Amino acid sequence: MTDMMKAIRLQAFGGPEVLRYEHAPRPEPAPGEVLIRVHAAGINPPDWYLRDGYRMLPPAWQPRVTFPVIPGTDVSGVIVAVAGDVGDLAVGDAVFGMLRFPAGLAGESRAYAEYVSAPATEVARKPAALDHLHAAAAPMSLLTAWQFLVALGHDAPNPLQPGQHRPVPLAGRTVLVNGAAGGVGHFAVQVAKLKGARVIAVASGRHEARLRELGADAFIDYTRPAPEVQDLDLVLDTLGGASSSRFLRMLKPGGALFPVFPLGFDGAEEAARRGVTVSATQVRSNGAQLGEVGQLLDDGGIRVVLDSVFPLAEARQAHERAARGHIQGKIVLQVVG
Repeated sequence: MTDMMKAIRLQAFGGPEVLRYEHAPRPEPAPGEVLIRVHAAGINPPDWYLRDGYRMLPPAWQPRVTFPVIPGTDVSGVIVAVAGDVGDLAVGDAVFGMLRFPAGLAGESRAYAEYVSAPATEVARKPAALDHLHAAAAPMSLLTAWQFLVALGHDAPNPLQPGQHRPVPLAGRTVLVNGAAGGVGHFAVQVAKLKGARVIAVASGRHEARLRELGADAFIDYTRPAPEVQDLDLVLDTLGGASSSRFLRMLKPGGALFPVFPLGFDGAEEAARRGVTVSATQVRSNGAQLGEVGQLLDDGGIRVVLDSVFPLAEARQAHERAARGHIQGKIVLQVVG
């Protein structure tokens, strides 16, 4: 095995044009790690946040990045080497995972590559029913939906608010998912439905048929006038930001608003006045939890929707696709054809 590989690297911050397909040193597994031959890598918002220099974060929160850096957190592939202290995984195992998040925000995850080293605790065996493309699309988005809606999966301090995020009961509740067609959204619709909620999906009209297939009980086309929804138990806003406050008036007293991107939210006083809980968390790598939800992927209880697939060498075009928005499901880079 050569000591070099092909990867997508950044030598500077900028737009999609700074994503370069070039040679890079092949990693070796450190203690507690496995080396994965990457078959596919999923694309997520933190990838373009890193590429852009995290300009959306307050300066004090911006990670210190050292170039060159390989972006990407989500992978599916096959183990080709195992550190001596790893006992439950072996060469030849097909695995998927979200790597070093959020610990690797400065670019230590390195998924856009032919090989990546990964903490053994952050990967799980790939669901047999999924090919590598669909498996690579799942980790960050599905773990985000699961950790917001079902189980946090860790006890790390929450950098986004004073207390830990707490999921709320879903059975018999009415849940609205905003941005329901996207990566987190299409999983959240399925998770909420699986847990017994009545689910209202919000997206553009062209996504209605797919979201109803995934379990949405009702659909709102945000591009058209619609009657005001009232008495919701929970809103999961996958877009977040300042606009999340508009959902407060739709929630019943005792309801909850979960903005996936909470920075810029300005409705704290109104939420307190209405008796609404506003809470968020930061998704974290968790191989055991990914293995748990992987069972749902394996038996078809949760399905993965692919928006588009690009070769690794065309990561620039993949990021350009992401920038155009209106994504249905996930964008994936194919590393092994």
